[in-house]
Amino acid sequence: MADASREAWITGVGLVSCLGEGAETHWQKHDAAAPIHDDTTFAPYVVHPLALPSFDGQIPKKGDQRQMEQWQRTGTYAAGLALDSAGLKGQADILGRMDMIVAAGGGERDYAVDSAIVSGLATAENPGAYLNERLTSDLRPTLFLAQLSNLLAGNISIVHGVTGSSRTFMGEEGSGIEAVRIAHARIAAGQSDVALVGGSQNGERKDLLMLFAFGGYALQAPFHPVWDRGTPGGFATASLGAFLVIEARDHAQARGARPLARLTTVVSDRTARQPGSVTASLDRLWGTLPAGDDSRTAVLSGATGVAPATAEERDVIAARGLPVRATGSLVGHSIEPQFVYNIALAALALGHGRLFAPCDPTGFEQPHDGPLDRVVVTGVGHWRGEGLALVEAVR
Repeated sequence: MADASREAWITGVGLVSCLGEGAETHWQKHDAAAPIHDDTTFAPYVVHPLALPSFDGQIPKKGDQRQMEQWQRTGTYAAGLALDSAGLKGQADILGRMDMIVAAGGGERDYAVDSAIVSGLATAENPGAYLNERLTSDLRPTLFLAQLSNLLAGNISIVHGVTGSSRTFMGEEGSGIEAVRIAHARIAAGQSDVALVGGSQNGERKDLLMLFAFGGYALQAPFHPVWDRGTPGGFATASLGAFLVIEARDHAQARGARPLARLTTVVSDRTARQPGSVTASLDRLWGTLPAGDDSRTAVLSGATGVAPATAEERDVIAARGLPVRATGSLVGHSIEPQFVYNIALAALALGHGRLFAPCDPTGFEQPHDGPLDRVVVTGVGHWRGEGLALVEAVR
């Protein structure tokens, strides 16, 4: 029998995206069901641009801000919001033993340097020697190291004083799923009392859009909500930061913290994307979730809009007859931190006792006024990686 004292409570949420910053702002903007997107800056591709916060609010030193790239500033800012939400900002005794698990991609390219090097290679007498010289002289050390996702964790440690164990993952959507799964498992096993989990993405990058466009995944204008993208579909990249504070029930109670929700189950899978594989994976993962009252259960989907995975996920959800929302219709798809973002939204929905308004011209998403006690969060990667989380209200 599971030890109730080791329940994983979500006690803090930090969000920053195209919708703004903070939990309440995100709830209100999702409930307004008005997507914010840009289809001109990177035409013909659609992106969801970051609503730039005043980074001074969570990263007070300008020097710290200058040495970070945009995705690092976004993640460090969101992490600070989560710590504030949990009432842990500045609590050195807890931050010193807080575990941190970060899921993020690589760093950003310096387009000017890239262009100069490629142009020079065409006329260089010795291309190999030229390339080595340019890489050693044109790339700043901080820029080179920014290709590592663990630099985000390092910046969070420096700025916010989170100095317990640190783990970082790369690997697209699956990395975010695994970050949450491992945090949950460590708390349940008594290996961790409190963890900061999340990541960030800068979706307003030509290099990123180029890679996704080559794979056939980048959404081209005109914009459509997730369930209305058809074949081949695609996702609109998101500039977004999302972090959670997850802690053991007894640890939270000892410091008088109130839970936003309980993270009950986190499961993951990784299948070869053959026809029907997403359906089989989600059915298998769903079978591991504890039974509950379907009349008080809803789904927050991380569907990307990429065919055929999105259509298979839609069929799985439809077969269960549960109300659903795809958050990607409002904030876009942020790859690594999307699963974390959706768990945060699930906690907010449970606090309000209902789902936010639908954003779906196909009619698959229906109005839902509650009651709501359980939310199943799905994560189906654009290429590979599947996961589910069950988030429940703590009454």
